[in-house]
Amino acid sequence: MASRALPRLACRLGLARQSLTLKAGELPRPPYSHPQRYTHTFTRNGGPLQGVRILDLTRVLAGPFCTQILADYGADVLKIENPKGGDDTRLWRTAAEKDIWKATEKDISAYFCTINRNKRSMTLNFKHEQGRRILFRLVKRADVVVDNFVPGKMDDLGIGYKKLREINPAIIHASISGYGAGGPYSQRAGYDAIAAAEAGLMHITGERDGPPTRPGLGLVDMSTGLFLHGAILAALYMRQQTGKGQKIDGSLFESQISLLTNVAMSWLNGGVEAQRWGTAHPSIVPYQAFKTTDSYIVLGAVNNRQYQLLCKLLDRQDLATDPRFAENTDRVQNRDELTRILSEIIERKSTEEWLSTLEGSGMTYGPINTIEKVFAHPQTKAREMVQNLPYEAASSGEIKVLGFPVKFSETSPAIRMAPPGLGEHTEATLMDMGFSREEVQDMREQMVI
Repeated sequence: MASRALPRLACRLGLARQSLTLKAGELPRPPYSHPQRYTHTFTRNGGPLQGVRILDLTRVLAGPFCTQILADYGADVLKIENPKGGDDTRLWRTAAEKDIWKATEKDISAYFCTINRNKRSMTLNFKHEQGRRILFRLVKRADVVVDNFVPGKMDDLGIGYKKLREINPAIIHASISGYGAGGPYSQRAGYDAIAAAEAGLMHITGERDGPPTRPGLGLVDMSTGLFLHGAILAALYMRQQTGKGQKIDGSLFESQISLLTNVAMSWLNGGVEAQRWGTAHPSIVPYQAFKTTDSYIVLGAVNNRQYQLLCKLLDRQDLATDPRFAENTDRVQNRDELTRILSEIIERKSTEEWLSTLEGSGMTYGPINTIEKVFAHPQTKAREMVQNLPYEAASSGEIKVLGFPVKFSETSPAIRMAPPGLGEHTEATLMDMGFSREEVQDMREQMVI
């Protein structure tokens, strides 16, 4: 139902007429652009958000991750970047990337490509009066504006929600910040690691007797992007009912607090302070990683039946009837002793041997794979989680990107465009708005773009 509702919404507000008049096999012409400018267009847009226009004023991870999800689902996303360098992540290269990119390419990185496909890039200086006027013209035709400025910064620049709403009452303005638009910390900049620390994630991550540990990915940033993309879809659906836009305010701090889930409930209702458990579970034993002869395997018994089956598979039926371990409550109370016994058993065989033993048992188990093994996994290939894209900036002429984690039966997401070069679509966008080449050149000289 939702996949059909949003295109109807765009049509009702006069935003998707072009997509509804396409002939079979015809590529859609993105708004504000010249088709010949698109050197990286691969497929026509058939996503559920086809016809929805988004202005992406974000950078780094949370915002771009959010807008890429929307772009993958078919929205037309115009990424507006600072003329002086653009999105910070364009320069975030690892040492291993020296051979990935052509020597002439200076504004692209694997990090940037991860979260900026299916977008066009335009540079625009919001501090320049003409830059703001151009933004306002874009807002008139947009459905959504997404930003991650410190709260109040857009108001200071004269481009805040109050102004955007005057220009387009139906606009949805979604903002991401570190701590939200209100409260004593609202003016502090937001960073994934700081939110993970201050909102409790690091406190519960790490070995039982070890120091706090940061997760291996920017989980707070990405979770905030996920929350915001859902909120934007909800606001679009509401606008279908009312014709009115609204302001959406999300933050890293609040996202991480919401992710504390059962840990938060235990504290709020029982005063139970959380602790670090490593790979173990606070209320299920066994349920953790165990060392094998050559790597690690995660193994669990989430109920008494599974525990008895595990004891049989380990050829230790005596552990099933041992009063210290017979019930999960007992196992939790005696976790150290049971973990010691199981560790000694499991460390005698390789991961593959244990996988063979556990195959078809219905037990909770799986290997801890390296990244190499993740992408060699048969399920990764079967679910098309890697896609190859022709890409001129790459030394090999192509890049590999991640596929779509959610599949649609009727309106499939698609990679329509490769990640854009900095300002790649600036000229085409401006000329489609009615500016001449001479005017575009003049704006370059004045640092408007």
